[in-house]
Amino acid sequence: MSAMPIDPHEFSDSVIEILRNAYPERAAHLTGPLHLLLDGRHLGLENLYRMVLRDPKSGAEIVQAYLERLMEGDQLSGAPLPLAVARARIMPRIQPESIFEHLDPAQVAHVPFVNSTVIVFVIDLPQLTVSITTEQMIRWGMQCDDLEVIARDNLAKYTPELEIKILDNADGGRAAIVSQQDGYDAARLLLGRLHDRLKRELHGDFWVATPSRDTFLAISQGPEPFLDRLRERVGEDFRRLPYPITKDLFFVCRDGVAGTAA
Repeated sequence: MSAMPIDPHEFSDSVIEILRNAYPERAAHLTGPLHLLLDGRHLGLENLYRMVLRDPKSGAEIVQAYLERLMEGDQLSGAPLPLAVARARIMPRIQPESIFEHLDPAQVAHVPFVNSTVIVFVIDLPQLTVSITTEQMIRWGMQCDDLEVIARDNLAKYTPELEIKILDNADGGRAAIVSQQDGYDAARLLLGRLHDRLKRELHGDFWVATPSRDTFLAISQGPEPFLDRLRERVGEDFRRLPYPITKDLFFVCRDGVAGTAA
C-alpha cells in the first residue's frame, strides 16, 4: 500500500502524475488545487481527496482504482446503449446544485429538487455507474420527467426489503439509519413510501439528513437538544465525507419532501 500527500496541492500533483503515467494519451493539466482538465473537461478531485483522507495509507491504490473507473465510464458514456438494455439500470442520485459550477446543466439530464439540490440519473453497472447525458436522453426519445419516473421505480425495486436500524436516544429522540453502502443511501429520500415506512418508528412526520451520497439519517422532530447534536454531526459529515450533498435537513410528511434551506 502507498500513501498519498495530504497537502491539496501536492495531492493534485501526485494524481496528475499517476494519470499521465497510466494514460499518456490523455491531455491532462491542473487548473488549481483539486481541479484539473482532462481532455478539455473539468474534473474535480475533492471527492477523491476525501476518500484518500479516510484511508491515507492506501492512497495510491484508491487513486488508481478511481482513475480506472473514470476511464471505463468515459468509454461507456460515449457508446450508444439501447433503452431496452439500460431501462432496468437507470437510477437516481441527489446532487448539490454546485455541480453546475463546472458542468453545463444543459448537458446533464436532471430535475430540480429542494435544499439547493438536483436529481441526476445514472446507469448502474456492476463495477461503476455512468451518468446519463441530455444527448443520451434525447437519443432515447425521453424527457427528464420520464427518467425520474423510471429511476424512482427502479430505486424502490433495488432493495425491496430495506434494512433500517432504529436508534433510541436517552433524551427521547429517535433516529432511523439506512446504510446499504451501495451508492444510493441518500437517494432513498426519494422512495415513494418513505413516510409510510418510518412514521410509526419516528412518531409522525420527520427530518432526513443526507450530508453525503452514502448517508441517510431520518430523525424524529424532537426534543431540541437531540436535534441540535445531530445537526452539528451532519455539518461535520458534510464537510469531511466524499460526495457531499447538503448539511440542510429535509422535512418528510405525508404530502412529500420539503426543503429547509434558508
